[in-house]
Amino acid sequence: MKTVILALALFGSAVAFVHQAPAASSSIVMNGAKDEMVALAEANPDLLGSKIGFWDPLKVLDLSFWNLSNEATIGYLRHSEIKHGRVAMAAFLGYLAQSTPQVSGPHKFLPYKGYEPGLSPPEQWDAMPLAAKIQIFTLIGMLESYGEILDPHYCNGGLPGYYPPIKGKRPEIVFNLYDPFEIIPAASEAEKVRGRQCEINNGRLAMFGILGFLAEAKVPGSVPLLTGLIPGYDGNCMDPFEGQLNF
Repeated sequence: MKTVILALALFGSAVAFVHQAPAASSSIVMNGAKDEMVALAEANPDLLGSKIGFWDPLKVLDLSFWNLSNEATIGYLRHSEIKHGRVAMAAFLGYLAQSTPQVSGPHKFLPYKGYEPGLSPPEQWDAMPLAAKIQIFTLIGMLESYGEILDPHYCNGGLPGYYPPIKGKRPEIVFNLYDPFEIIPAASEAEKVRGRQCEINNGRLAMFGILGFLAEAKVPGSVPLLTGLIPGYDGNCMDPFEGQLNF
């Protein structure tokens, strides 16, 4: 379950990032320039903006990756942070959901081959057959490729975090991934801006949260607030195919 949610996180987003194509000339759409990053950070009314503001101790925003310009690199980094934040938010909630008896079991009907009741979330993933894992990663790869078909691209002035509508792109795709039934009301520009700020903040917090869960599971006592609350895990969180594929 958690891994399916993780896949959804790659395209799930706040209202601010869907349906309306981004305009490169908009003052709301940061095109990657460092001065705009400073303004974006300081405009955040939450604790991060009001107390910390712009913070780049490693001077990452002065770098250029893969022969990209500095502006394109910043656009890439912004998009990556938003995407990782979405994955982390889904992972955090997925971990909580998979820790409940409703998911961890026991179940009258086996949810998948290899299922065992009472496993922790990482152990549930390990118990899944290799074929199921490959299907999940294939879906993730497809969605990743769809998300790169952007005009303008986030490295060239497009809106970081924007995932384009994909309904009708292929015969089997009959819904958009966000708001598939088109029931969510349109948001004002101010609501979109606030939604972006909230999503970035929540994503950053979720990254700390899920990494805290995994750290405590792997090294009991490493996260004092979670000591005794997270079951231990003997596997390798960085190897999704442990014991099934060797690279």
